[in-house]
Amino acid sequence: MALDFVISKPSEKLRLSLRSKIDQKTKPLGSLGQLESLALQIGLCQNSLTPRLNKPTILIFAGDHGIVEEGVSAYPQSVTSQMVGNFLSGGAAINVFARQHQLELIVIDAGVNADLPKHPKLISAKISKGTHNFLKKPAMSLQACINTIKTGADLVLQQYQNGCNCIGFGEMGIGNTSSAALLMQSLTGIPLKQCVGRGTGINNAQFQNKFNVLQQVLNHHKNLSTPLDILATLGGYEIAMMVGAYLKAAEDGILIIVDGFIASAALLVAYKLYPEVLDYCVFSHVSNEQGHQALLKYFNVHALLNLNLRLGEGSGIALAYPLLQSAVLFLTEMATFNEASIDNLDCLHT
Repeated sequence: MALDFVISKPSEKLRLSLRSKIDQKTKPLGSLGQLESLALQIGLCQNSLTPRLNKPTILIFAGDHGIVEEGVSAYPQSVTSQMVGNFLSGGAAINVFARQHQLELIVIDAGVNADLPKHPKLISAKISKGTHNFLKKPAMSLQACINTIKTGADLVLQQYQNGCNCIGFGEMGIGNTSSAALLMQSLTGIPLKQCVGRGTGINNAQFQNKFNVLQQVLNHHKNLSTPLDILATLGGYEIAMMVGAYLKAAEDGILIIVDGFIASAALLVAYKLYPEVLDYCVFSHVSNEQGHQALLKYFNVHALLNLNLRLGEGSGIALAYPLLQSAVLFLTEMATFNEASIDNLDCLHT
């Protein structure tokens, strides 16, 4: 059982032309800071001197986790399905931010432990009603894991065929910071203490219990080796679906906006499978979860925002999106020195 994605690195042919175009804008060299590197990355990903952001979309993948039986979360599992209902009724933070920035928002039932009613903004892709408790057995079978990855890829293909070239992935799943921490530790070797965070806001006693449970999980599953085995054993359906979504987006040359800890843990799995996926990723923010901060250092990337968020849902994606718009617009609409008939370029560039 294998995956067959084909991800090419963005072409470097336009790098010098993009850099020259950025430097000729009516500003001192480098004065737009991170927006300049962002514009360069978007241009390279789209292989264009005039990139555009078409039909920007956020997919929220929702799934439940058997590990919540061990008291690792401050909230009961039922909150997952209740929050999906909140997304569909338009009342969550991500709904507010998506409306503000005119982002398409679609919710995917990847494995919620409930029968969800039909809704025009809900895609039912349920693999199972939640994962197994991975303290006792693998979260899912390897075949189920691969099927879930392929489902995520198919969902992104649908958006690509609809004209989307800018996408982000949010998540909802009580207990999924536990999966994220275990995936991170297993795939990077970073000590578990640096991977585990407060998640939904657990107190000190709950945090110690969470850490102890996750350490037991690692002790129980000592012989995991490949990224797919690790994902199947320690992941969640929403996380595995995001893995496929990342890989298909990169394969199709779609610009990806990465959210917080869980979304980055899913990206870590995708990266271990196909390292080229990172070239298509813009990191929206630094989460308040310590694991996310360490994970960004592991990727050697710089996020656009640092707002101490730890919400998930794709909230960081929506908040960072206007910066991508600004990067594209200054590249395509800002005047050059020649166009503006401005003299003394050497003076302005110092």
